[in-house]
Amino acid sequence: MLNLKRVLVAIDFTETSDTAFDFAVQLAEKFGASVTAVHAFEIPVIGFPDGALVATADIASRIQEAARQGLDAAVKTRAGGAVKIDSILREGSPHEEVRAVAEQVHADLIVIGTHGRRGLARALLGSVAENIIRTVKIPVLTIHGPRD
Repeated sequence: MLNLKRVLVAIDFTETSDTAFDFAVQLAEKFGASVTAVHAFEIPVIGFPDGALVATADIASRIQEAARQGLDAAVKTRAGGAVKIDSILREGSPHEEVRAVAEQVHADLIVIGTHGRRGLARALLGSVAENIIRTVKIPVLTIHGPRD
């Protein structure tokens, strides 16, 4: 029997992840569960044959602050209802950080939006949702958005 106490929703500030967040909150309300929203980001490193270009501390700080503001805004728009919502911001590979947070908060379910990319876009951008599905030990609910 499904017994949800904590739903983890991974967000990336897209329309698809907004839909996933809303779904997670509605589902949590039906089960009397809480929601943890997680956003994971990576500081860009650009490699080229003779070396690499790494973001400065100032740029890294700005990226982190923008991510924090986006996460706080996403939570704030859904706060005040019957569902307790908290948030976690992580720096690192998104699928690895979502997996780690799921274990940390003892999530019973992960909800994540998927963009449905195919071909070259998927090869270049990867699939966070697919990597999460393949590496976690708890159920994952994917919410499909419009294809790019």
